[in-house]
Amino acid sequence: MTQSIIYVLDSIKKVSVIQEEIKENKERWYDKISIRGYVQVRYNGLFSSNDKVSCDQCDKSWGTTSTAEDARSNNGFFIRRARIVFSGQVHPNVYFYVQPDFASSPSSGVNHFTQIRDAYVDVSFDAKKEYRVRIGQSKVPFGFENMQSSQNRLVLDRNDALNSAVANERDLGIFFYWAPSKIRERFAMLIRDGFKGSGDYGVFGFGVYNGQTANRSEANRNLHVVARVSYPLTIGNQIIEPGIQGYTGKWAFTNELSPGVTTANKQYTTDQRVAATFVLYPKPFGIQAEYNIGRGPRYNKVTNTVDVSALEGGYVTLNYKLDLPKHQLIYPFAKFQYYDGGKKFEKDARSYIVRDYEFGFEWQPWKAFEFVAEWVIADRTFEDSALPNNRQRGNLLRLQAQFNF
Repeated sequence: MTQSIIYVLDSIKKVSVIQEEIKENKERWYDKISIRGYVQVRYNGLFSSNDKVSCDQCDKSWGTTSTAEDARSNNGFFIRRARIVFSGQVHPNVYFYVQPDFASSPSSGVNHFTQIRDAYVDVSFDAKKEYRVRIGQSKVPFGFENMQSSQNRLVLDRNDALNSAVANERDLGIFFYWAPSKIRERFAMLIRDGFKGSGDYGVFGFGVYNGQTANRSEANRNLHVVARVSYPLTIGNQIIEPGIQGYTGKWAFTNELSPGVTTANKQYTTDQRVAATFVLYPKPFGIQAEYNIGRGPRYNKVTNTVDVSALEGGYVTLNYKLDLPKHQLIYPFAKFQYYDGGKKFEKDARSYIVRDYEFGFEWQPWKAFEFVAEWVIADRTFEDSALPNNRQRGNLLRLQAQFNF
């Protein structure tokens, strides 16, 4: 009898130990980490009427080489992005996000080297995670389309007008975000259910960042300051999201100026903008529009200098969400963009006047695969000391296959 009791107690103890081990295994750090990603392959060589039309910031495979230091792939097949995202809630109040890109391409023409796009942590201060601070390299909260993931965006490239504010949309800094939990769920739904949302950057965002753009060291002792307010409203069956944002700071030139090109204050050049956003999510018809004004560096071909001058521009995109059998989706879209200003991070703060029309569609036969065809009617003036008179107009068909995993 005694031996039976000892056996039962020993069995209970073993079960308790096993349960504790199972509990510990469930709480291991690697169970809290997710891995996902996507790859985009493009071809820009169909029906091009002028291969000198290009956009270095948009896609280095679009157009042919113009200078020796700006070698291009001459419209061949091109891996535009190859990204893997590592993320996880490693603590109830700590979330991390790291995204390298394995298809980065510098202007030297060398393709496919690894570069960090995002590397940050979100530290929240309440159970619902409505108040959080983001520390590290991440997207600067300026412009809906800038924050919209390239995995999720309809058109192949972001607009010149707002994207010229921050190359690669990112910088190193610290940002505070606030949004009620109900609205955070709405931000997530707008992406999950195929409405092409921008992601969760809060109803209110405020922060400071270096101002030299991603993966570049700070070059002066002045930090940029940014603030944004945006709120997705439900009106009947529709969801609209108006927003306003702005930033101010001082840009420092490092190696962007050609020999002989001068500027008044190389280390502290005024760089400031304000922008308005309006989004009607496609249920089924959608509108996405933004416009910004400001002051920043721009090449002046008359004086061969970089001056602080006014800038303005924006875009409007019309789109439609068409649900097909077997969960297929098609999004027809049309976009017009305009920009009159400089790009501080390009050679000589290259001067731009852009008037582009884009027409196309995105087809999603499965969640894991998307195909985009886009017809571009471009009128682009982009001038620096090497090309002081350079207006290029032309049309082309651009194609992209995207793999999601």
